[in-house]
Amino acid sequence: MENTQSEFGGPKPENKKVVAGILAILLGVLGIHKFYLGYSKEGIIQLILGLLCGVGGLIGLIEGIIYLTKSDEDFYQTYQVGRKGWF
Repeated sequence: MENTQSEFGGPKPENKKVVAGILAILLGVLGIHKFYLGYSKEGIIQLILGLLCGVGGLIGLIEGIIYLTKSDEDFYQTYQVGRKGWF
């Protein structure tokens, strides 16, 4: 059974890695993974790029692969704590 408490007794923060990676690969052209991670501005930019020229789908595919290949802690620190919007 997985421990849901951190070392200091508080609840562990939610890691959105797997869901964000799958959304990026499947719906990257719409930027859904950006909205899921809380990046509204980047999500709108990716949506526009995806609808106008299709580049958003390629960006989503690349980001999905990057998300899924990072360790859980690295993903959490980079995209949820550090708020890195692109790649």
